[in-house]
Amino acid sequence: MPSTRFLFWNINQKPLAELIAELADIHRADVIVLAESNTEPGVMLQTLNTGRRGGFHFPAGLSKHVKVFTRFAREFLQPSFETDRISIRRLVLPARTELLIVAVHLPSKLHWSGESQAFECAELASRIAAEEDHVGHRRTVLVGDFNMNPFEAGMVAAGGLNSVMSRRIASRLTRTVQGRDYRFFYNPMWGCLGDAGGETAGSYFYDSAEHVNYFWNVFDQVLIRPELAQGFDPSQLKIVTSAGARSLVRADGRPDHVTCSDHLPVVFELNF
Repeated sequence: MPSTRFLFWNINQKPLAELIAELADIHRADVIVLAESNTEPGVMLQTLNTGRRGGFHFPAGLSKHVKVFTRFAREFLQPSFETDRISIRRLVLPARTELLIVAVHLPSKLHWSGESQAFECAELASRIAAEEDHVGHRRTVLVGDFNMNPFEAGMVAAGGLNSVMSRRIASRLTRTVQGRDYRFFYNPMWGCLGDAGGETAGSYFYDSAEHVNYFWNVFDQVLIRPELAQGFDPSQLKIVTSAGARSLVRADGRPDHVTCSDHLPVVFELNF
């Protein structure tokens, strides 16, 4: 069964169409999810489809903060629920099982408290569960800029996104708290915290003169329902630091927010 490759990047309102096209080509992306993209979809499509493998389409949606481009025909990836910050789409390919793709750009800590972020995650989890019940399956992948680290309350709380670092734990499908069942997500991004496993210690860097400061953060994440987890290869998950000969980071390893973005891209693949 062929794998489907994904690329997510918060481009910080920068005109990075050429760079995105290069990344899409290098990583053979089938689905591109962009946050904070001000580039007109027509311009992005023209760049993606010029002088490269091409074949991209733009299945239009209503979300202002999230845009999706795909090599699949647009009728195969249509929105089923959207807000300014959330896009839930059904990927229905011939002779393949259906997939729910949830793309998000959740509010920033610059404007929201951790408590508000956690409550928003509870709302998101409820919406995803409702869409899963509507389509009759839980083959869901959730990707985007959560503006939270994997260990924060909204990400791990049972009533939030209930995401865990272990596929074995997630394979239980649900956990029960006070007699209520909550659906697990598997979150492989825990493995991207710190520099032991890759070229960077996170996807976003923030330096502040505060007593508590993580410096490196993993705000850009992919979460996978356990029903899909066996089709996910953690070795194919990567926070990207270069596009060909062009570095996306400065000499000190931090994201090059001047010529690129303050976030680094995330690539991964799924077999389903």
